[in-house]
Order: sequence, then structure tokens, then C-alpha cells
Amino acid sequence: MKKIIIAAAALAVLASAHAEGHYVPGVEGMQAASVPPPGLYYLGYMANYNAEQFRAPGSSNALPGENKATIFALANRLAWITNTKVLGADYGMETIVPVQSTSLTLKAAGLADTQSGFGDVYLGPVILSWHGASWDAVTAAGFWLKSADSSAPASAGKGFASTMLTAGGTYYFDANKTLSGSALMRYEINDSKSNGIKPGDQVSLEWGVGKMLGKVQVGLVGYDQMQMSNDSGTGASSNKSERHAVGAEVVLPLMSSGVVLKAAAYKEYQSQAGTGPEPMGNLLRFTFVKFL
Repeated sequence: MKKIIIAAAALAVLASAHAEGHYVPGVEGMQAASVPPPGLYYLGYMANYNAEQFRAPGSSNALPGENKATIFALANRLAWITNTKVLGADYGMETIVPVQSTSLTLKAAGLADTQSGFGDVYLGPVILSWHGASWDAVTAAGFWLKSADSSAPASAGKGFASTMLTAGGTYYFDANKTLSGSALMRYEINDSKSNGIKPGDQVSLEWGVGKMLGKVQVGLVGYDQMQMSNDSGTGASSNKSERHAVGAEVVLPLMSSGVVLKAAAYKEYQSQAGTGPEPMGNLLRFTFVKFL
């Protein structure tokens, strides 16, 4: 009976290492809240997440046996920042189309699955970005669509839609903007799945402190992700998931070609499971930004 319960809960993991929402923290880092000037931009986020343990539902204790997940994802993001002003901010819009491959093993539940495919698409009709002499700020709103397959435990789709609200800011501590601190918050309001389970709301906070060393920027980054409300529906519990990570990032601007390259590594140091099992692991992320 215990295995059946764990296996059913494992379906909530799906193709993402973050079970309560669509947004995977760690894709942004230093100056995460700083939006570029008007223009059309492509951003490619390549992420590799590896977890060698899962937290048991409702606890921070590891499930027994061999339990692991490996996820490789490429999130293709297109952002258009216009010359239109709204409330003194540059108005923009964006879309994200993720592609990912997931291998999931939960020996504690007798479950093993590998899947590849497109993930749920994000449509962001509103980006508002402000720029001051020593600060940047952003707010945004958009929707994660229920657009991808979610029939298997390692499917790329989540099986539900979400509304995501964003707000953040960057502060520069010197006139030349060589030292910065940034924080970016994403709040997800989730719809119900087809099985009647409604995942609780989730907040993700990404932060970074960066220093310019010549043309290269280096710094400390991290993320904190917490479930803010209970899951609801048959089989849901009052347990809430959370995860915390810290890492380092390096950024190399290639201004002559209109390209920015970023690389970051994160280690999760704390994880708590909610209704379903929650992985704990490490994230490597590479970002390619191109002005179109």
C-alpha cells in the first residue's frame, strides 16, 4: 500500500525537478531583474539537473533505495522590448518554449521512466522595466499553458496551467555599475490537474551579487523556492515543498557580436517534500543571449 501511495505521488514530479509549479529556479542569476533596452532578443537557457535522492512526501528525509533524476532542458525564450512607455517603463512581451529530456528512477515506488519532448509553453503579454541612475526594476505577468504531454511520470508537461507574476530589482553600489545586487521573485498560481489535484501556489526567489572584473562579471547566486498554499483535492496533503540552493556564476559579454554568454552552477543544500516526493540535487546552467 505504501508503494502505491508513493508511486501515485511520484506522478506529480513529472518532467521537472520542481513539483509545485512550472518555473525552474536557477535560470536567472546576477542582475536577474535588469531588462535590456528596447529590441528583440533570443535567450537560450541550457540546464542540466541531477538528483541522487528524493525527499519522502511530507518530510526532509530521503526515500530509501536508489532514487534519482536527470533532466536536460533547453528553454527557448524570445523577448521583445518596445519603445512604448507605460507608467514610465519600457513595455515588452515574451514567450518561452522549453524542450527537455528526463530520466526518472524511484526504486522506492518501483518506478522508472525516460521521456523527451516539448514542455508547456509560456506566454507573457506584459513586461514593464524601469531604469534609474543606480537601479533597475521589472514587473511582468504571463501564463503557462497546459500544452504538452503529461501522461507519463517523466513527461515534459506538467498537466496543469498556471498564472505567473514577476517582480524584482537590481541596485548598483558604485557609479560605474561594477558592483551589483539583484533579487527576482516569481509567484505562480496553479490550476487543477485532470485528476482533480490542485497544486498549491509557489514562490521562487532568485538572487545574485556580482562584480565586474574587466569585461567579465563574476558573483554569488542562489535560489529559494517555497510552496505558499496547500495542495487541494483527493489525495492532497497539508505538507508544503521547498528547496534552497547557492552557487556561482560568470558572465562574458561579447558586445561586438551582440552576444552575452553566462554559466552558473548551483548546489541544493535543503529540500522539503510536499504531497509528492521531492528531489534534491545540483544544477548546471548555460545561457546564450543574442540581440536580434
